[in-house]
Amino acid sequence: MTVEEIVKAVNGELIGNDANKSEAVRNIVVDDICMNSKEAKDGDIFVPIVGTKVDAHNYIGSALEAAKVTFTDRELTEYIDGRAYIKVDNTIKALQRLGGYVRRGYDKKVIAVTGSVGKTTTREMITTGLSAFYDVYHTEKNFNSETGAPVTLFKMLDRPSDIAVLELGISNFGEMDDLAEIARPDIAVVTIIGDAHREFFKTRENTRTEKLKVISRMDENGVVFLNGNDELLAEMKGRLPVKTIFYGTAENADYRAVNIVQGSEGTSFEIIHDGGVIPAWIPAFGKHNVIDATVSVAIAEYLGKDPAAAAEALKNFRGQRQNIVKSKNSDAGYEIIDDTYNASPDSMKAALDVLRGHKASGRKIAVLGDMFELGEETEKLHAEVGKVINDYKVDVLVTVGKLSRKINEAADDSTGLEKHHFETNDEAVKYLKANLIDGDTVLLKASNGMHFKEIVEKL
Repeated sequence: MTVEEIVKAVNGELIGNDANKSEAVRNIVVDDICMNSKEAKDGDIFVPIVGTKVDAHNYIGSALEAAKVTFTDRELTEYIDGRAYIKVDNTIKALQRLGGYVRRGYDKKVIAVTGSVGKTTTREMITTGLSAFYDVYHTEKNFNSETGAPVTLFKMLDRPSDIAVLELGISNFGEMDDLAEIARPDIAVVTIIGDAHREFFKTRENTRTEKLKVISRMDENGVVFLNGNDELLAEMKGRLPVKTIFYGTAENADYRAVNIVQGSEGTSFEIIHDGGVIPAWIPAFGKHNVIDATVSVAIAEYLGKDPAAAAEALKNFRGQRQNIVKSKNSDAGYEIIDDTYNASPDSMKAALDVLRGHKASGRKIAVLGDMFELGEETEKLHAEVGKVINDYKVDVLVTVGKLSRKINEAADDSTGLEKHHFETNDEAVKYLKANLIDGDTVLLKASNGMHFKEIVEKL
């Protein structure tokens, strides 16, 4: 895309000297977006974001040592000849308008995935299932936010595809309005309405309202797939302005996963729909992953494709390295279930479900850490996890951090549960190394900020 096209797309204007507005400058081609001046390269447009601590406009000069184009929301005191300075009202809004412009030129179907947890795995499941029929473009890494999603959309320019699967993540009110406007999904998926970002949304009902805005820019042909296992989503039956299809393991699901059996390498199950049965197997563990796989098959059939072929394709599922729960043998003779990417009450319970279903000859040990961004009910939500620990057949509970003490205190040890609490990762590692024995299975789960990867590496 040329500078001239970008100026029109974002309703901006070229500023600076005559050498910054020449025909040569207007014809500069941009093929990537950069928001870190240290990573700027030729072919990028630099998008300076005003953060709480840093105003990236201060680094426009250094970014343009390599890149040739930048957005700016203000006049500058110095201009480099041959560089394009596109003045806009707001750099984030301009970035979103740019992504929206590219989306409007994309004439294939777009699938948007949102929810409190499980977005990335669901996105990857859908991508894998649909790869049996399409060349699928999809969000990479965690480019799902108000700044990440527009970058994902922009990159569609250089990536021909038959269909797109986008992940949309929000953490505050109003953000989904902007993302829905630029993504304009034909199909939407809402995974779970949980407690992630409770600090900002305050209630799960507020979270539901904001997440469901993903359908706000759909036309009458739109469709939304909702996780029927989620009570707040199940309540929406017949209440939305677009076609609604439920998936999951609950009886209300239009696509229902049954006969779930967790093995040593993955999980087998069957999907029931309209009296038909579709056998499936995925190289992943836990009911939550089965549910994510089920919506992939459901979408394939909705698009007129063979659901059995989509289920077969799911055998190739790999997922995000940090997001997919995997067991791996350690040299010490015990197994580690590494689910340390992030945590919320819902994802922590899902991880405990994996531990419960894992076949182990020894003890099942849950090492749980603090969960962040839960707002005023932080202590209560940690305690709720502790109250259900025994439902997951845990033999030993190890909690780490200040907040997770509430998990430990709420866990009932009258049934024989062994409990330990530590303030630091090092203390937990010392205990685990001294007490783990052959045959044990260890689950590790906490928010990213707890740095539980350190524990995994030391075990």
